[in-house]
Amino acid sequence: MAVVNVTINGRVYDIACDDSQVARVHVLGREVDARAQHLLSSVGSVSDSRLLVMVGLLLADELAEAREELSKIGTEVGAAAEGDTKLAGLIDSLTRRIEAIAMRLERA
Repeated sequence: MAVVNVTINGRVYDIACDDSQVARVHVLGREVDARAQHLLSSVGSVSDSRLLVMVGLLLADELAEAREELSKIGTEVGAAAEGDTKLAGLIDSLTRRIEAIAMRLERA
């Protein structure tokens, strides 16, 4: 287990993580700090605990929006796949009709 020092709004937090996740935790910590600094520039001085709650809510909101968008895309992909299945059936039907016409023309 590794311990990563993450700085949020000037305060250092020791975060334990798997050795393979050290770089990722650093990146995520910088992202949280950037969000915190952005919020502070908008709302002014607030306590660290309130700031972290606000950052958490902001990130949770973005995550919820991303999940909703993924769900919408999944629905659209499903509809497209259904359309592809119908189209394949129509093409198969047309192929049989064209083959039947070709056979009649060969006999004529």
